[in-house]
Amino acid sequence: MALSDTPAERHRQVAGLFTDRVRGTASWDAPSPVDGWAARDVVRHLTEWFPAFLASGAGIDLPRGPSADDDPVAAWRVHCDGVQAVLDDPGTADRKLTNPHIGTLPLAPAIDQFYTADVFMHTWDLARATGQDDRLDPAFCARLLAGMEQMEEVLRSSGQYGPRIDVPADADVQARMLGFIGRDPFWRGR
Repeated sequence: MALSDTPAERHRQVAGLFTDRVRGTASWDAPSPVDGWAARDVVRHLTEWFPAFLASGAGIDLPRGPSADDDPVAAWRVHCDGVQAVLDDPGTADRKLTNPHIGTLPLAPAIDQFYTADVFMHTWDLARATGQDDRLDPAFCARLLAGMEQMEEVLRSSGQYGPRIDVPADADVQARMLGFIGRDPFWRGR
């Protein structure tokens, strides 16, 4: 299924796939492709960084569920539903998000660019950690990769991406995107 171009609908699709992987996780302590992280840490990352980003940049406080340590499924559900409610709320249509590193952007595109894209990429981490289907939408992989390649130096210096992992020249776009963000697309759990 192709992903929507509207931020609210794309979040619904991307977060829905991540939710499926959350529900399919049998071991929250399984190692993930992110060095030093277990499956639980993938959920923790998404539920912890974005609320502060949204609150400081747009003055919006998301509902808080339990911690990913206590209940990663409920932590994700409460967080995901809160983000979707912001995107679906007509009252936020004219809101802006301001951040010293990115300037001021319309709220929905900012959520799409920084958060939904992060959920998309971390879906692979959780799926691979837990032995689930890890296929991602190839068109969105290509779009993200093209955008990130244009600002590689900025991304690498941010500390948010690991060193690029070389992949074979004939690798598919998902493997190339994963290699770009510092993931070994051929990683298997230990």
